[in-house]
Amino acid sequence: MDLEDLQKLIELMNENDLVEVEIEEGEKKVRLKKAGADQPVMPPQAFWAQPSPAGQPGGGGPAESVAASSVEGDSVTFNSPMVGTFYTSPSPGAEPFVKVGDRVSQTTVLCIIEAMKVMNEIQAEMEGEILEVLVGNGEAVEYGQPLFTIKPR
Repeated sequence: MDLEDLQKLIELMNENDLVEVEIEEGEKKVRLKKAGADQPVMPPQAFWAQPSPAGQPGGGGPAESVAASSVEGDSVTFNSPMVGTFYTSPSPGAEPFVKVGDRVSQTTVLCIIEAMKVMNEIQAEMEGEILEVLVGNGEAVEYGQPLFTIKPR
């Protein structure tokens, strides 16, 4: 691959609004990435289901009633902010981000949810203690599905 080939690749990237291109030819590998392509994406916002008082049905839709049924006492259920695949650790074989008994802060990463080949780090957004991990590693999750039970501090 020579300079002329690289210039053609750059033109193709611009014409097709591509942010990144990677090409391998034998043992040669070229990766072109536009400036600003590494801008951080805001993590998706999780939402919380508050437990309904004993004996009273949850007033919301299906996600709220499912979350409320798995909450006891003064704990809250952390629900999935998106549809995707749930991962407990940053890579296979690595330690999980959190486990039962861990104390978390607002910026603690609880898990990763892969959606459309994008790895989204999901943060706790509150201080507390992990009481339960409700989903197994590698399982598919739905929007609003309970992921963790957390006792707020």
